[in-house]
Amino acid sequence: MPQESALYTHGHHESVLRSHNWRTAANSAGYLLGSLLPHMQILDIGCGPGTITADLAALVPDGQVTGLEHAPAVLDQARATAAARGVENIRFTVGDVHALDFPDNTFCVTHAHQVLQHVGDPVQALREMRRVTKPGGIVAVRDADYATMTWYPEVEGMADWLDLYRRVARANGGEPDAGRRLHAWARRAGFPQESITATAGTWCYQTPEERTWWSELWADRTVASSYSEIAVDGGHATADELTRIAAAWREWGAQEDGWFSMLHGEVLCRV
Repeated sequence: MPQESALYTHGHHESVLRSHNWRTAANSAGYLLGSLLPHMQILDIGCGPGTITADLAALVPDGQVTGLEHAPAVLDQARATAAARGVENIRFTVGDVHALDFPDNTFCVTHAHQVLQHVGDPVQALREMRRVTKPGGIVAVRDADYATMTWYPEVEGMADWLDLYRRVARANGGEPDAGRRLHAWARRAGFPQESITATAGTWCYQTPEERTWWSELWADRTVASSYSEIAVDGGHATADELTRIAAAWREWGAQEDGWFSMLHGEVLCRV
């Protein structure tokens, strides 16, 4: 079976987990929630620190949620998240979405948030997600689309950040503009068009608190995370260029009229 060939661009630096820990089922999987039933068995792929996973487990109290992560180190935090919330119908495991270690027809829902943009073969990943989902079940996927990210006001250096990020992500084997491709990837994975419901969702950061949080985490990620090391080691940017981009993020965050929005593609695929 194929194995992961892409390098995860973000890594799990504190600045990355600052963002991941903010995510909830409500703000990151709202398109799926109306389809959940209390008894369901759910696989949450790319669970990270487990905030969405724990939310899903609370929504299926008579069911079970399995959180799967390619990077084992972050699962300690995921387990701590579940324990702090008192969620017991949840377990965590290490695995590769390209070759899931589960029998056919295991789960009622197979979910992945912000995963397919980072994998080497998103179509194979969707085939595996389909395989482990029961007939009549749901494969639910949501991914950002970096080319659609937009902000105000225009601060010098912000456009350089977006161009650099997309180049680094693609050099790592991923596709940063995954959101617009999800429905096409699902069809290539064998889902008939009539089984796919494609939608879009947004995140928007505008209040002073939101701007500070968003700009600071990206400034820190730009100079201190594995992303910064990959950018420099891969010859995509110098350390000085990254410092300049981090300063641009902080300058944007300080703007009273600052506004930032990011679009996500979403698909619900019936098996």
